Amino acid sequence: MKGIIGKKIGMTSFFNEAGKNISCTVVEAEPNVITQIKTEDTDGYYALQLGYGSAKEKNTSKQLLGHFAKTKSAPKRKLVEFRDMEMEKKEGDTITIEDVFAEGDAVHAIGSSKGKGFQGVVKRHGFRGVGDATHGQHNRLRAPGSIGAASYPAKVMKGMRMGGRTGGNRIKIKNLEVVKILSDKNLLLIKGAIPGHKGALVIIERAKS
Repeated sequence: MKGIIGKKIGMTSFFNEAGKNISCTVVEAEPNVITQIKTEDTDGYYALQLGYGSAKEKNTSKQLLGHFAKTKSAPKRKLVEFRDMEMEKKEGDTITIEDVFAEGDAVHAIGSSKGKGFQGVVKRHGFRGVGDATHGQHNRLRAPGSIGAASYPAKVMKGMRMGGRTGGNRIKIKNLEVVKILSDKNLLLIKGAIPGHKGALVIIERAKS
């Protein structure tokens, strides 16, 4: 599946030809460097490994420094492998937005959702809480309520929705639309919202037609 690595810039709006205002997410996708080409003969499958962003040498392991030296490229911040992305490219070449996408394409966006830390059941699971505080409910407005039975099964069942760490999960949103491509600025405008905070790295894949 063809794709590219980018950085989420933020949200904006775009007026299409019909004059309709569309909410879009702006993704900055500077040219990705091909850091490795995997083939069926050597690896058992075909894939392109792309690198995005710049990383300091002191923060890069010696193994990765040797890996990047093979393609004569600087250390990269993010490496992602795209399977079956057959292109007439060689290691060290770059892949731009226009090499992968065109306006109107359907894409999938992959990223990490915003981390919200430890949250209660109202925010984490959408519990309603105790709405009526007139019947002795002075401190139970956002409580989870009962979490188990009595003597049987005498335990809290697995999967019980309770408070806990929220966010920071890998999320894939499918079938979004590429509204506009600004190749001179390496920007990609995608209809709707994608996971992650501003400045977060995201993976944009082209949906299978």
